[in-house]
Amino acid sequence: MIEVRNLVKHYGDVKAVEDVSFSVANGEILGFLGPNGAGKTTTLKVITGYLSPTSGNVFVDDINVLDDSMEIRKMIGYLPEMNPLYHDMQVYDFLEFVARAREIDKTIFRSRLNEVIELCGLRGVVHKNINELSKGYCQRVGLAQAIIHDPKILILDEPTSGLDPNQIVEIRKLIRNLGKEKTVIISSHILQEMQATADRMIIINKGEIVANGTVEELMSDFKGKTRLTLELKNATEESVKKVQSFQDSILLSHYEVKGDNITAVLEFPNEIDPREDIFKHAVKSKWTILEMSRHKTSLEDVFRNLTIEGGNNAK
Repeated sequence: MIEVRNLVKHYGDVKAVEDVSFSVANGEILGFLGPNGAGKTTTLKVITGYLSPTSGNVFVDDINVLDDSMEIRKMIGYLPEMNPLYHDMQVYDFLEFVARAREIDKTIFRSRLNEVIELCGLRGVVHKNINELSKGYCQRVGLAQAIIHDPKILILDEPTSGLDPNQIVEIRKLIRNLGKEKTVIISSHILQEMQATADRMIIINKGEIVANGTVEELMSDFKGKTRLTLELKNATEESVKKVQSFQDSILLSHYEVKGDNITAVLEFPNEIDPREDIFKHAVKSKWTILEMSRHKTSLEDVFRNLTIEGGNNAK
């Protein structure tokens, strides 16, 4: 449905996007992640025809964005990060205004209005002024204007920004429902949001794609470590250090004595699991295990490694 080919966008000397290529399948929900300033919004603006690329191209349903920008805009519903609402208008008047701007026939508008109001949960506020609505309802209105013309594609830039946890859950459900019928690209830097919503994720950093795949693929391609925290009683430093001899890849990264108890943190590759051997060693050494908790590499660890720490342990 969408194909981005070697996209480059410069603002003077600033390289916002540098040779970005990816595709989005019909009916897919794609999460577009990256830190602030990574190039997410710029890429989305080029796809929607809001900006022209410095070089490269975008094809939407095989239509060239450089040659047929207006045709592509008819197929796309766009919710920018700064939700562009007229706050002195009623919800109904605003949606009617958007429909007229998109040259939607009055009869079709009435039919679409009922569908959109029901889908976006606006039934109780349709005749209220937008400035009377909460942030969550304003986001719903923004989504409503993005789908009033029944587009094939939805592009949502930070759709849950500034919402409270309850509102985020509501908008997430709404996006999942929309994704049953449409191709969706969601831009965000909130990992939990993307993990709960997207079918696949692209991580962009400094204008370049650094990862592309499902959560499972990103995690399996990342060579991370597991941290195992032990809180022990009746243990000695010598007996704890012996755990490292089980396998060469086990490292005692932290050791702390608190009264009669010892806290030890072991690190080892994700592909091994020495917990059973550690338990047998604890029984043999007559330890009392007060706590054994495991922290495996998370999507947050992958994200930080690719965008903050400067490493690249992904394939």
